[in-house]
Amino acid sequence: MKNPSRRNFIAKALTMGAMGAWPLSIRASENNPKAAVPLPSLKGRKVLFTYGGWDGHEPQKFVDFLTPWMKTSGAEVVLSPNLEPYTDKKLMDSIDLVVQIFTMSQITSEQEKGLVEAVRNGTGMAGWHGGMCDAFRNNVDYQFMTGGQWVAHPGGVIGYDVNIVDQEDEITAGLGDFAMNSEQYYMHIDPNVKVLATTRFSGAVNPWIDGCVIPVTWKKMYGKGRIFYTSVGHNLSHITDVPDAIEMLKRGIRWASASKYMSAEAWVSPVYGTAR
Repeated sequence: MKNPSRRNFIAKALTMGAMGAWPLSIRASENNPKAAVPLPSLKGRKVLFTYGGWDGHEPQKFVDFLTPWMKTSGAEVVLSPNLEPYTDKKLMDSIDLVVQIFTMSQITSEQEKGLVEAVRNGTGMAGWHGGMCDAFRNNVDYQFMTGGQWVAHPGGVIGYDVNIVDQEDEITAGLGDFAMNSEQYYMHIDPNVKVLATTRFSGAVNPWIDGCVIPVTWKKMYGKGRIFYTSVGHNLSHITDVPDAIEMLKRGIRWASASKYMSAEAWVSPVYGTAR
């Protein structure tokens, strides 16, 4: 007779695999590339990392965390505590990727023009939370480029769930749904984005949004430039404490870095495209 405890263990293991519950080190990850759809490498990429704005989103901590990872991955990283590099056309033409954390700030018309033109011409852009999509509230050209704008986070820092809705995309392949304890962003969003993850609001604070589903993570094209955004990450620990969340951000950064080297993806399917 077969050992029942061994049989139960195998059955449990198979169930966990089917549910995507394997640890991240066994599932798709940067350290297990065979388990995931191939992603572009940061090797040889030139990255401009601009940081500043509201200190509550910990720009310096994110710089200190992400910069060594990007450099170890083979990228050349140019750091700037202001937005002036956006006005340097020669520099911007040489940049493969802009990573930005600049919450609740102001951008001059010259800076905005330089950034938007660079992205339209093929520079990628990646960011998270308010550092990218609550950066410049008065600048609609910038918001058109990024694909979304924060408008509320009911309840402040709360517990909420993030649901992966696209398991085929290389950024989210093999990742599972995860719980966050952070700000749940309610956003106004471009219908042309490709949604990778969503969240559902409970209505506990604002009853009229009970059950509303809002995108958390997306990618899009702006001209020739790849755009990646995720709304998680109010504080550094909020995202680094959740393995799938920080993995998703790192993959998005890698994907966005390849605008100048890979063809645009033919996935654009506007949400309202079939409406009558």
